[in-house]
Amino acid sequence: MKKIGIVGVGAIAQAHIKALEDASFGKVVAIADIRPEAAKAAAEAVGAKGFTSHEDMLKSEALDGVVICTPPNTHPEIARAFLARSIPVLCEKPVAIDIAGAEAMLAAGRQSKTLVTMASKFRYVEDVIKLRSIIASGLLGEILLLENAFVSPADMSKRWNSQPAVSGGGVLIDNGTHSVDIIAYLLGPIREVLAVTSTFSPDLQVDDNVTLVAKTASGAMAKVDLSWTFDKQQPNFISVYGTQGTAHIGWRGSKYKQKSSSDWIEFGPGYDKVAAFRNNLANFCAAIDRSEPPLITMADAIASVYVIKAAYESAQTNGWVRVGTSNVSGLEVVAAKA
Repeated sequence: MKKIGIVGVGAIAQAHIKALEDASFGKVVAIADIRPEAAKAAAEAVGAKGFTSHEDMLKSEALDGVVICTPPNTHPEIARAFLARSIPVLCEKPVAIDIAGAEAMLAAGRQSKTLVTMASKFRYVEDVIKLRSIIASGLLGEILLLENAFVSPADMSKRWNSQPAVSGGGVLIDNGTHSVDIIAYLLGPIREVLAVTSTFSPDLQVDDNVTLVAKTASGAMAKVDLSWTFDKQQPNFISVYGTQGTAHIGWRGSKYKQKSSSDWIEFGPGYDKVAAFRNNLANFCAAIDRSEPPLITMADAIASVYVIKAAYESAQTNGWVRVGTSNVSGLEVVAAKA
């Protein structure tokens, strides 16, 4: 069982902590947060040690891995500190607010031969994994379009998400990082994007509504709707349309139908948040020992940063923008464990 540290105890950290309850593969043994009372309360709740900084945690605890759940602009610095001590890192999305930060994290992992990757819960939703197999099997024919929507009202005015220097942007870099990773996972690399952003809330300095269109290397298109201000109340958050069929992944169930049939075939229960986080953490712990590869690599994480960067450029220029490519993609680092 891996001894896991958590840095930052906001809402997303609570999801990781919940997913590790009674897990056979890992246990939270240390929690750090710059707010002393928050660190103490979170640690006491799970029988872990509390710290007021990640530096103190590093000095005091022998960890097998760490999950970074702090605001995005802090990710590279914190990750490099743990990687310098050869402690594997699972970093919440977005992995960094810019390309330099993301590539610095990968470089630190390579230098210490230590695993570093991004937490991306939707890759670990069982129905998303099944849909990838359905697509690969050819049941839906050639994929023409993927639609994705993450639209739900959320007041970000008093959260770090509304501070561009901390967050890197608004809903596009926040929820949009999930979207572009889903597209890449299911359809392959994104090559070109067109984005329209809006800020409906007068209290925000960042985008809170976005429409993103993407062209993939395979020729398929993707359309993404993101919002912090309204709710479409759609039953599905992913829909895939092919020449021979259609598939939907819903919040409460998933199904597909071939063009030659009038029957929908159910293939999963939909989205299970706790299960997705648990699967992500289980894969991280297994990757530490190299008993299985990480389902999302740092190259994937960096690719998402490039897509988001291109999307913001598109929103500023009102046109299609070609997605840049990293010169460090390819070789991946995993922890050098026996």
